[in-house]
Amino acid sequence: MILYFSGTGNSKYVAERIGKEVGDAVGSLFDRLHSHDFSEMYSEQPWIIVSPTYAWRIPRVLQEWLEKTKLSGSKEIYFVMTCGDSIGNAGKYLKKLCSLKGMEYKGCVSVMMPENYIALFPTPEKAQARETISHAENTIQEIIALIKNRLPFISGKITAKDRISSGLVNCLFYLCVVHAKKFYAKDTCVSCSLCASICPLGNIRLEKGKPVWGNHCTHCMACICRRPQEAIEYGRRSWGKARYYFPEEF
Repeated sequence: MILYFSGTGNSKYVAERIGKEVGDAVGSLFDRLHSHDFSEMYSEQPWIIVSPTYAWRIPRVLQEWLEKTKLSGSKEIYFVMTCGDSIGNAGKYLKKLCSLKGMEYKGCVSVMMPENYIALFPTPEKAQARETISHAENTIQEIIALIKNRLPFISGKITAKDRISSGLVNCLFYLCVVHAKKFYAKDTCVSCSLCASICPLGNIRLEKGKPVWGNHCTHCMACICRRPQEAIEYGRRSWGKARYYFPEEF
């Protein structure tokens, strides 16, 4: 079974591409994360977790869900991480997680996709995004071939920078950056409530027709990138930046 967590569509796309080729079921974890559903899941086929990369590791909200949820049936589990640059030393923490769950770690691999972290980095225009997605196809095909043959993903060399990025920097990122204090809605907000409905943590509510953010943000960027009229900003960081959401036309 292929399970994915996706804020702006990159991981959803990769999960569906893999699912189509290997002939396995594909499921979003949105509802389970939103409702704190940690009930047991079963799959006869290897588990494949497709996730974005947050500060060189899987998102902590997904880590928590995996820690608390029993995945029965197959003991094999693969991790596919979409990223804009690198996944650092993410494999170290995933291997430890699998050991604690009594599962066979089949490795983690990265797929370079368009940058979506508008809170810190430039996001691509459509032409640039299409080019990045096109270049990802070879990597996706290699991943599919390995999964079909039940072969493990091959890990690359881990550098000192990778260790620091997935370790100390990841901790500082969550401590200092991951909060919703800088999100706000502009006057162009049409009170559609889409941002509230797509927040995987239920962290957004409407007050007098305008969104208000709570204290449980995971920085998935779904609200700011999928909102009509580009009505949400993240402080000054998002001013003038293209909103990125994987569209159907890709």
